Amino acid sequence: SLASSAITCFTRGLDLRKGTEDVLCPANCPLWQFYVFGDGVYASLSSVCGAAIHSGVITNAGGAVRVQTLPGQENYPAVNANGIQSQVLSRWASSFSVTAGAKNTALEAVGRSVSTARPSTGKRPKKTLDKKAGNKDCKADIAFLIDGSYNIGQRRFNLQKNFVGKVAVMLGIGTEGPHVGVVQASEHPKIEFYLKNFTAAKEVLFAIKELGFRGGNSNTGKALKHTAQKFFSLENGARKGIPKIIVVFLDGWPSDDLEEAGIVAREFGVNVFIVSVAKPTTEELGMVQDVGFVDKAVCRSNGFFSYQMPTWFGTTKYVKPLVQKLCSHEQMLCSKTCYNSVNIGFLIDGSSSVGESNFRLVLEFVSNVAKAFEISDIGSKVAAVQFTYDQRTEFSFTDYATKEKVLSAIRNIRYMSGGTATGDAISFTTRNVFGPVKDGPNKNFLIILTDGQSYDDVRGPAAAAQKAGITVFSVGVAWAPLDDLKDMASEPRESHTFFTREFTGLEQMVPDIIRGICKDFLDSKQ
Repeated sequence: SLASSAITCFTRGLDLRKGTEDVLCPANCPLWQFYVFGDGVYASLSSVCGAAIHSGVITNAGGAVRVQTLPGQENYPAVNANGIQSQVLSRWASSFSVTAGAKNTALEAVGRSVSTARPSTGKRPKKTLDKKAGNKDCKADIAFLIDGSYNIGQRRFNLQKNFVGKVAVMLGIGTEGPHVGVVQASEHPKIEFYLKNFTAAKEVLFAIKELGFRGGNSNTGKALKHTAQKFFSLENGARKGIPKIIVVFLDGWPSDDLEEAGIVAREFGVNVFIVSVAKPTTEELGMVQDVGFVDKAVCRSNGFFSYQMPTWFGTTKYVKPLVQKLCSHEQMLCSKTCYNSVNIGFLIDGSSSVGESNFRLVLEFVSNVAKAFEISDIGSKVAAVQFTYDQRTEFSFTDYATKEKVLSAIRNIRYMSGGTATGDAISFTTRNVFGPVKDGPNKNFLIILTDGQSYDDVRGPAAAAQKAGITVFSVGVAWAPLDDLKDMASEPRESHTFFTREFTGLEQMVPDIIRGICKDFLDSKQ
C-alpha cells in the first residue's frame, strides 16, 4: 500500500498487522485518554498516536507516523513527556517504536515491487519446484544455537559446523518446509543469520561453512535468552502458527545460569532442545554452577528435549533421530502460550441499571481484552453471553475463527436491559458455552462483568464453574457488592477480583486482566 492508513486516537500497537507500518494520526486526540506504557520503546498495549506524541514525533495536530514492531521486554518505565504521563508495565509480549512517517512511500514501494517481481519463464522443470518447497511435513522455524566458546575450541567447532550442516540438509529446508537460522554463543551472543535469509539447503550449508569461531566464556544462558526474545520476530522471518524451536549445542557445560533463559523461552512460546556433547565427568561436576542445567532449560524435562552425543567424532548416526524429533510438531508442548491457547468467555450484565452508553464502555473493555490474544481456528477462542433475568449467547467459541470477526461481533452486541440473575447466567454459560469445549486443548477462562446485586445465589454456580475447570475473574462496577465479586472469583480471590466505581475505570483494568490470564496459564503448565 502506498498511502499511510488512517488510524484512530485509540488504535494500539497490537492492532497493527505488519512489522513496519505507516499510519496517519488524527488531530486533537484528548491527551488525558491516552494509555501509553514505556518511553521510546512502548508496550504494544499502548496507543500508537499517544506514543507518537509522547516521544515528540508528532504534536496533537496529528500526522504521519512509522510504527516498527519490536520484541517484548521487561520494565517499561513511566515518563512524563509532551503532556502525556506514560505508565509502568513490568513485562509485555511485544513492543513498538515510532518515528516520523514516510514522505516518499511511493518511491520505496516502486523500488520494492521491481526487485521482487522476477519474470517467470514458465519453463522450469517440475522437480526443482518440489525441491524448492522442501519437506512440507516438517513444520518448524529453528534457531541452531551453536557453541563458540573456548570450551569447544576451533577444531571441535568445525566438527560441530559439519554436524549442524548435516542436520540442516536432512531437515528438508525449503519455502514450505523448515526454515533455519544460526546464533553463536560465546562471551556475547551473535545472530549469524535469520530464518528469512535462506530458504534453500545449499545456501544454508554455505552460510554455516563460512561461520568464524568467536571464543570466550560459554554464556549459553545469555545467548538462549537473547535468541528467545530477538530471533523469532515476524520481520526476521518467523511464520505464524509454525512451532519455534531453539536447538542448543553445548560442549561440556555453560559458564552462566540457564534457568531464567528457560523461563523466558517458555513464555515466548519457544521449544528448547539441548544437545550436550562430552557431558561433564564426575570430577568436573564440581565446576558446574548448576548440575541440573539441562532440565532447567529444556521445554519439558520429559527426556524428549534433551539429546546426548559422547563426542563430536562419528556423529552421522545421530543426525536422523535428531531431525525426527525436530519435525514431530505435535510434541512441541511449548508452542502453546497464554496468547494462543486459551478460551475466554465474557459474561456481560445487560441489566437496566447499566444504560446504553455505559454498555458501550463494557463492550470496549471486552474488545480490548480479546484483542491481546491470537484468535484463530488453532489458537485462542472468545465467546460472549449477555444476561438479565434471561441469558442470550451472543456468540460461542466456534462461531468466529479470526480476531477481526470476533471484534466486529462484539461491536454488534445489542443492549438487552432488564433484571440481574447472575447465578443463573453463570450456570447457563458453564453448560452451554464451556460444555462443548471442555475436553479441548485450551485453558478455560470466564470473565464476569456486573454492575449490581444479583437476585439469585452466585456462590453455588461459580463453584460449579470452577469445578468444571474454568478460571473465573469477576469485574464489578458501581453497585456490584464486593462480597459477591469475591464469592464468584477463583483463588487467590484478591488477584481475580476487580472493582471500579465508574464504567470509565474499566479500561485501566485491561492490562491486569490479560496478565492475570497469562499468569494462571503458566502456573497451570508447571
